[in-house]
Amino acid sequence: MRKFDFFNQYWNPVIVVRDYENVVFRNNAFHRVFSTFDDIRKFAHRMNFEICPMDSENVDLCSPIFQAITSKENFFARVYYSSVPGQTTFYDMTAVKRGSYTIIFFVDVSSDVMLKDNQKEREAFEDKLTKLEEENEELQKIRIKAQAQAIRIALINKLSNIIRESMDISVILNSALRELAIMFGCFKTYYAQSTDGGFTVVETFGESNFTGTKISFDAYAMKQLLSDKISISYSLSEYVEAEPFKQSVLRVVVPVFHMQKMLGALVLLSYQKRELNEEIEILNAVSSQLGNAIIRAELYQKNAKNVKDLKAALDELKETQLQLINSEKMASLGQLVAGVAHEINTPVASIKSNNSIISKLISQIDQPDVKETFEQINNLDREAIQRISNIVVSLKKFVRLDESELQEANINKEIDLTLDLIRHETKNRIEIIKNYGEIPPVRCYPNMLNQVFTNILMNACQAIEGKGEITITTEYKKPDLIVKFRDNGKGIPKENLNKIFTAGFTTKGVGVGTGLGLAISQKIIDKHNGTIKVLSEIGVGTEFIITIKCE
Repeated sequence: MRKFDFFNQYWNPVIVVRDYENVVFRNNAFHRVFSTFDDIRKFAHRMNFEICPMDSENVDLCSPIFQAITSKENFFARVYYSSVPGQTTFYDMTAVKRGSYTIIFFVDVSSDVMLKDNQKEREAFEDKLTKLEEENEELQKIRIKAQAQAIRIALINKLSNIIRESMDISVILNSALRELAIMFGCFKTYYAQSTDGGFTVVETFGESNFTGTKISFDAYAMKQLLSDKISISYSLSEYVEAEPFKQSVLRVVVPVFHMQKMLGALVLLSYQKRELNEEIEILNAVSSQLGNAIIRAELYQKNAKNVKDLKAALDELKETQLQLINSEKMASLGQLVAGVAHEINTPVASIKSNNSIISKLISQIDQPDVKETFEQINNLDREAIQRISNIVVSLKKFVRLDESELQEANINKEIDLTLDLIRHETKNRIEIIKNYGEIPPVRCYPNMLNQVFTNILMNACQAIEGKGEITITTEYKKPDLIVKFRDNGKGIPKENLNKIFTAGFTTKGVGVGTGLGLAISQKIIDKHNGTIKVLSEIGVGTEFIITIKCE
């Protein structure tokens, strides 16, 4: 109805209905956004509430369109529209009642919905990060608490500190054995780790080193050890099957437990004849501290290994993610270009054929003025056809997905190819200054390097407000090929210079930049065993310098 024609001025879709059967008007935006339909039910059944309670067998009751039309009041709802499987668009739907008409407005809010989803993911990630930080703080608190407990007895203060200052089991054991040897006047001390059916010496201090030796103790000593008691005796034998001493020695065997588990035993050997009274408490304290220290060191080493493994896995995941994104991007681009090239070549071939026919017909025109006019028109068409053909060829060369192997390429020509493809960005606005040097062919992946050149040049074009210039310099300094891109754009702030190659970082705003272009570019240059760096100054411009080994 013509009285609703003013809704054609709206950018958003508008539909006017009299009832659920009678659609009286759809504005231009509606026709552009939604597919045409004969029956409004087909349109209504593709649009749903985000949550629709099914309390009736009538499907229409769950349709926002039906609810809006049958409602006696103005109506608002957030809905989603599915045109084809897998494609969903979100809208804020507002229905306004005007007499017998219902005017329904649609506002696309898909970006807001996606932003909220991204915010939820970010909040979930921040929660995980907070939990990890809390867990790390707890580990630090445990470490500090363990170190604080070291000062129990003044006589073992030094030993306790040494035990807790290191997370290396070997360092802890060696320090403990050395301090015990000094404290008790021992000529030999060692730590034997508990194994099935006996012990294995893992650390020694004194006159001989027999690390790795399997030993066992006499019945009395084993009974004391299993009861978590210190065995003190004067003996001619250090352990079962050991060579006897020439004189009896004081042998002290101290069990090292953690909770209910025996970790091992400290063995002290001394020629001194002395009674151990107060020293028993010291040895028990050392044993307890040492047991905790060994477990803590093992946990720390396991944790450090886990952190290292997780970091390596995260780096590998990021690397794989970038490679997948880049591969998928280039594969999609290749398929798109192949399709576009095919679609363009067919009509271009027809136009080219017609152009040749017209050239022959023009020669038969007798009127000079008319003949000259048609010749000029035909020449312009011929140049346009050639321009289109050149663009199609350039596009095919640019993606070159079949070139998965290293090959020699002329970087100057590859840059020219990229410039041809972004001419729409530079034409009549940006002057391209080429300082090409005499450079040798370089073995590379041309399509990947073209992607790097495109990212840098497009960023330079976007950094130039109004008119400006981009200077491209290539030179060969054996064994390096150097490529420089310098623009006189607005420049990059210092605080962002160390972030621009980070995946996800962008200053272009939501929906404009993905923050992957330069991150992928750096990975591509790394793949070529090269380097890429950036120099920039606010208000002066930015320069990217790429260095690739030619040998």
